Amino acid sequence: MRDRLGKYESSINTLRLEERSLRYNTLILGEEGSGKTNLACKIRNFVIDSDVPTLYLDFSDSNEDNIELRYKDEHFNYIRFDESESFKDELNKLIAEKKHIYMSVNPNYFSNKRDIKSKLTQVLQTQELLDNYYYFFHDIENLNGFYTKFEDFLLYMLGFLNLKKYGFTFLTQPHSIFENPQLKLLFTFLYLGKCSDLESFNTKRLKKLPKNRFFYQYRTDYHTLLFNDIKSNVVQIDEYIFEE
Repeated sequence: MRDRLGKYESSINTLRLEERSLRYNTLILGEEGSGKTNLACKIRNFVIDSDVPTLYLDFSDSNEDNIELRYKDEHFNYIRFDESESFKDELNKLIAEKKHIYMSVNPNYFSNKRDIKSKLTQVLQTQELLDNYYYFFHDIENLNGFYTKFEDFLLYMLGFLNLKKYGFTFLTQPHSIFENPQLKLLFTFLYLGKCSDLESFNTKRLKKLPKNRFFYQYRTDYHTLLFNDIKSNVVQIDEYIFEE
């Protein structure tokens, strides 16, 4: 089980993923070069080892040749979203076989109006995916494109999360939308790398973090009537190197 992420800065303890991380949501924030992809890949490995199929949505719409080698393991099945029947047939075949899927997506396929459900949204809400898959949302280059396709990003995410069996991981660069305290409540695990533009988090501590050093926050796993406390630590994330 590839559950180890790295070491706490303040102690010799190791940060490891647990079964609960399959059910709760992870937000990875950080500027370019902070190590977001490295961390997401390690989470993906844990989900794969837990026998849960993964849907990795690359909203940078990457060509297959441009995708990092660390994703191109035996579980890598590349597909590019479009609205054709041939795409739908290929995707349905992968879903039926519960294959891990890496899907490149152009955010322009989302609808500009909340009351019109795009074909892309319909695909993301395919019942077999909602019931069986752990999602990754990866938005880097098209930072504004993802959010501007929804009149209300928060309401969309709330509706989406209410449909899913498993949690999901969302990795992106800093954006003002993440300063919304309601949005933070959607996430149990928060990993913040170098984020010099964020105001609502511990900005002073985040400005100078080196690559793969993350300000790790998590909501405690106690059963209470209120939202559980959030604990914080700085963690040095191990570099994941894919071996062919």
